Order: sequence, then structure tokens, then C-alpha cells
Amino acid sequence: MKVLQINSVCGVGSTGRIVTDIHAILKRQGHESIVAFGRGEAINCDNTLRIGKKIDNYTHVIKTRIFDKHGFGSKRATKNFIRIVKELNPDIIHLHNIHGYYINVEMLFDYLKEANKPVVWTLHDCWGFTGHCAYFDFSGCNCWKLNGEHKCIQKTSYPASIFLNNSIENFMRKRKAFTGVKNLNIVTPSKWLASLVKQSFLNEYNINIINNGIDLEVFKPTNSNFREKYGLENKFMILGVANIWDQRKGLKYFIELSSKLKDDEVILLVGLTAKQIKKLPNNIIGISRTNNIKELAELYSESNVFVNLTLEDNYPTTNLEAIACGTPVITFDTGGSGESVDSQTGFVIEKGNIEQLIQKIRYIKDIGKSNYVDRCTKKAIANFGSDKTFESYLDLYKQLL
Repeated sequence: MKVLQINSVCGVGSTGRIVTDIHAILKRQGHESIVAFGRGEAINCDNTLRIGKKIDNYTHVIKTRIFDKHGFGSKRATKNFIRIVKELNPDIIHLHNIHGYYINVEMLFDYLKEANKPVVWTLHDCWGFTGHCAYFDFSGCNCWKLNGEHKCIQKTSYPASIFLNNSIENFMRKRKAFTGVKNLNIVTPSKWLASLVKQSFLNEYNINIINNGIDLEVFKPTNSNFREKYGLENKFMILGVANIWDQRKGLKYFIELSSKLKDDEVILLVGLTAKQIKKLPNNIIGISRTNNIKELAELYSESNVFVNLTLEDNYPTTNLEAIACGTPVITFDTGGSGESVDSQTGFVIEKGNIEQLIQKIRYIKDIGKSNYVDRCTKKAIANFGSDKTFESYLDLYKQLL
């Protein structure tokens, strides 16, 4: 098979690593794999294709910020990309995040309808069927299920518009563009997102649930000198990780939690901006974003508990990575975040309940992380390996040909 994957980034963040993991599996099995991406640089991946240039990203951002027309810019970049795709003539086209300031979704889907090739579309969030936002649980926005009759109440959320609210027109244009592809199959990583897709205008397509997977050669119990470096040898370390610490990732709850910690307890947050780090309380250590996955595995391994206070999420790979490194997880019961955590690997608690969070943290502290390491790693080996989970994609590709 010749498979073309399309995503906003390559090798960066959770979706970027999913793309490169699938790419690696395809190559190992003798298939031809190409990854097309729209922003940044390709990391840990060969045979890649950049869609457009930085100037195309910038103009798409401007169109989004002023006119709220995200996904409808990048015409020149998309035209050039489609010309290359026609020359490549892939057997399967696998879409991931088609938002992210890099591609014109109407032109892309016009091509898909014309080419009539098998298409797999993995939804990593809800943007594909809303008038604007990527998530709506936290805000209670209903623009996605009212046939575009109501404006999105989150125009300043990603992909942010400063001036206009074009969500009704966006909804109509996306519904027209994204429906009617003859051989398109949707994949969601979580049961939660699958249930939403079935209520949306994308419900005309087959929906498959394929959980995210991770590289267990990297994410495993790993020794490091991190505690020694930061003077944390005798501290109970509470870890949080996010690509972007916006409101939906629950940063305010970590701040609230910090006020209730004991002297031997500390919070470590990875992925913060320099501005956010400056505002942290003394018992929160902030680290900027890292693309070094070995370093990330060390941080998971050195921590006593991983806490995910996301207010809306799909099937976060951070939970999987922590468990694979032998670290128990506590997460709010939001979106699909709790689907990867069970009584053997941590706790799923009520959204926003800080007292319950503290209770579970202290429970893990009292019985010791050592009671979880073996259970967590066994769960990861049985369920989270990227080779095992992403083999399902290869099976799906073969079914569609």
C-alpha cells in the first residue's frame, strides 16, 4: 500500500507522534508511507511533505483572527499540495487534524470527492463538526447540534477570532464540504467522541473506535537525575503535562491544589509558557514544552502520581504515557480521559472536586507508588502499545482497498 497521512504537525505533540508511529509501522511492514504536514518541522520522520510555507500559515491566521474563517484560507498552498498528491497517487488518504492554519478544507474535500479514493479521517477533537470550536463540553456550546442556527459562544477560543463571529456560515460550509465522500471512514480514539459524532452531520459515515497508542520502547520506567538536579529527593512529586496550558487543561485547579499541599509535596507542570512560569506559586515547578520524549519518560517515571485535570479531552496520550512509565493517574471524569484509567492504575474523580483529588493523592502517597508500578506497566503492555493499537489502522486500510 501507499498511504498518505495529513496532519497539522509531524512528530510533535500527541497527534504528531501518532502520525509518526503509524508511519513507522507501515514502513516496517514494507508499505510506502508519506506524511504531509502544515506547521513547524518534521521530527523523527522521513519521507515528509510540507504543505505551504510560513507565510501561508501567517495569512491563514490573519483570516481566522479577523474574519473567523478558519479552514478556508491557504488556497495557494492547498492547490499546490493537491497537484503533488495527484502525482503521488496514494492508495489510502488518512486525515488527522485538518485544522491548524495550513490547508483549505473545501478544496481538500472537493479533491477527495473527485478522486474517489478510500479516506480514513481520525478525529482528535470536535472541530470537524462544529461552527468554530474544537471542544464545547466545558463551555456548554451547542452550535454543533443545532444545524448552525446558533452562534458559537467561544469565538475567542482556538481557533480564535478577535473580531467577527462567522460560526453559522462556517457550520454550513463544513457540513457541505465534509459530507458526501463515497468511501470515507471516521475513526475516533474514544467512545465519548464516537457518541458525539453519531449525533452530528458526520453520522452518515462508518465510525470506528481505535484507541491511541504509544511507543513502549520509550515510555517505560526510566531512571534519571531529575530529582537530584532540582533538590526533590524527598518530595512527593505530582506531575501535570500539556502541550498548551489553556483554561480547559485545568491550570487553575493545580493552582488551587498547590495551596493545600504539605511541605513534602510539590507539583511539576510541563508545557508552560515563560509568562505562566513567572506567576506560579513557590511549590509549583514549571518547565517549558519539551519534544524530547525520553526526557518526558524520565519525568513520568520520577513522579509519584500523574494528575490530569483536563475539563474536556478526547483520549489523552499523557495518561497512557504515565501509566506505561509505572505512574498511577488521577483524572477528572471528562470526555474520554477516564477511559484509559481503572482501579488498578489510578482514579477517575468528579470534575472540579479538589477535595476528592487531595484524598486520592494522599491515598497513593500512603500506600506508595511501588504498589502501582507493576500493575501500570502490565496494563500498558497489554493495551497501549502503538504497534498493537495502530495495527487496527492497517487492518482498516486493507478492508477499504
